Amino acid sequence: MEFLDVIKKRHSVRSYKPDPVEQEKLAVILDAAVLAPTAANRQAFKVIVIDTSGRKEDLKRIYDREWFSEAPLALCVCSIPGRCWVRNDQKNYSDVDAAIVMDHIILAATDQGLGTCWIAAFNLQAAKEVLGLDDSMEPVAFTPLGYAKETKVSKARKALDELVIHK
Repeated sequence: MEFLDVIKKRHSVRSYKPDPVEQEKLAVILDAAVLAPTAANRQAFKVIVIDTSGRKEDLKRIYDREWFSEAPLALCVCSIPGRCWVRNDQKNYSDVDAAIVMDHIILAATDQGLGTCWIAAFNLQAAKEVLGLDDSMEPVAFTPLGYAKETKVSKARKALDELVIHK
């Protein structure tokens, strides 16, 4: 798929088939995560691959939507703030780096014919408990990963002149 076609095709999937994700496709997606640019190339992140089978109650604690655990896998991108680059005004780039990693994951998944849905409104404490994370790692975003039940896409977008400033 051409790059802009991937971007246009990507949408938030909220209904998944139970079909397993092929290991080859998962490997491509995880390679995309590794290739994501991070500030000063610190790569201070971890991607947690969660098999959802038998974990529905745990996953419901993290994000209480049925479709979240409907996909065969869920991915969580965690930052490691203590290892991230910090700008001279003390802005820690951990969230920025994690967002870039998740975006690479989501676009690679789309290119592989898989559905995703960026989730940021999760229960942080439950996520840390369920995933067994210590305080050095911070979950930043989750996504289910699987085949969409339906592929109907409706994406309203603002006009360029509303979003871009030329100086």
